[in-house]
Amino acid sequence: MSASLKSHSQGKTLVLTISNPEHHNALDATVCAAAVEALGVAESSDDIRSVVIAGEGLHFCAGLDLHALNEDRQLGATHNLQQIESHHNWIEAIRTFPKPVVAAVEGACAATGFSLALACDLLVAAHNSVFVMSHSTVGLSPDGGATQQLLAALPRAAATHLLMSGERVSADRLHQWGVVTQLSNPGEALSDALALCERLNARSPQAVASIKELVNEAPGQSLTAQLRSERDHFVRNLLHPNAAEGLKAFLDKRPPQYR
Repeated sequence: MSASLKSHSQGKTLVLTISNPEHHNALDATVCAAAVEALGVAESSDDIRSVVIAGEGLHFCAGLDLHALNEDRQLGATHNLQQIESHHNWIEAIRTFPKPVVAAVEGACAATGFSLALACDLLVAAHNSVFVMSHSTVGLSPDGGATQQLLAALPRAAATHLLMSGERVSADRLHQWGVVTQLSNPGEALSDALALCERLNARSPQAVASIKELVNEAPGQSLTAQLRSERDHFVRNLLHPNAAEGLKAFLDKRPPQYR
């Protein structure tokens, strides 16, 4: 059975589920293209305020299908560049998506699957889930933005060790390092991710979008440039109707109703 992407909405959260359980939810270009399309639709929908990415069954995602990669070696550079580009399109779509994206990780989260989880804004993982940058185990280098994401989260030596050694690392350890946002009991990562999204969904959408944009911009900005960006976002949000609602609700001591 080939991989597919399942989607459904729960409240104001879109759940995208990688469905290829026989192969630990290994990815292919079709799944990635479907995910990019789903995010494009969700971006323009007022009914969706957040997205959860999960894997069907016992595992999150084992990365790319190694059997397919072995066959693709015979097809030359052009074909393989296009294949990897399809995976990278999904990573870029997550990072530029203006709403929160949360990974819900159970079981194995390996190689490109690990990169996918790192690309999300927040990462909820079961205590017994295992993460591994396994590219070097099969003679490959990382993809999916793994080098940038890990270096942003960890000291250089720690990130390099994970990337070069292919050593497995527990969710607990990644939580201690600040990579995993929230730990869950086994089997509860998705429900906990949805609960997290429900809390985010109650906040002002345009303010959340500003925070995501500012966080994405910050690593490449000087302090002066970042202060300028924060100033512009702050004033734009202050003049938005949701700020009027938020301020009035706080002063009235009631929950705000954001649009």
